[in-house]
Amino acid sequence: MEENTLQLATERLIMRAWQESDAESLYKYAKDPDIGTAAGWPPHSSVEESLNVIRTVFSAPEIYAVVLKSTGEPVGCIGIVARNVQHCAEIQDDEAEIGYWIGKPYWGQGLTPEAVRRLLRRCFEELEMKAVWCGHYDGNSKSRRVMEKCGFRFHHTEREDAQPQEEARTVHFMRMIREEWESNQNSF
Repeated sequence: MEENTLQLATERLIMRAWQESDAESLYKYAKDPDIGTAAGWPPHSSVEESLNVIRTVFSAPEIYAVVLKSTGEPVGCIGIVARNVQHCAEIQDDEAEIGYWIGKPYWGQGLTPEAVRRLLRRCFEELEMKAVWCGHYDGNSKSRRVMEKCGFRFHHTEREDAQPQEEARTVHFMRMIREEWESNQNSF
């Protein structure tokens, strides 16, 4: 597999490939039950588990550590979800799905919309996608608000199949087409 060496920058953030040396920072934020539960995964239980996630899940192409320029610390994750793990069945080959989370100390600072807007630019300008999707679980109003701030519009709701020892969850999907993104560029 090709190594992800791409870096994306915004005013306050660098989005770059996860490194094994990021495991402690990842664990610091991913152990919080309010983070994983809202994003659909269990809280991390150790630095070793976080390292394993970096080596496996976060090593996929287009998955980025969200790093504060001011400190150099990774405080979240954003990425274009791989085709085989996308949540929305309606996504076409020339479309993408974005997923993200950020550590609780950074909620409400506008960092996530800043990162999402940069990834939208990557999707539409650089990867030439026709549409971009985002989904949030029922009750995750913070994630829904990020999507709304970035210009996504509600598309539909699905009920996920329940995994063993888990309850089925409701997912609300929002979508943005290229033309909407282009017209929104004057708003930001």
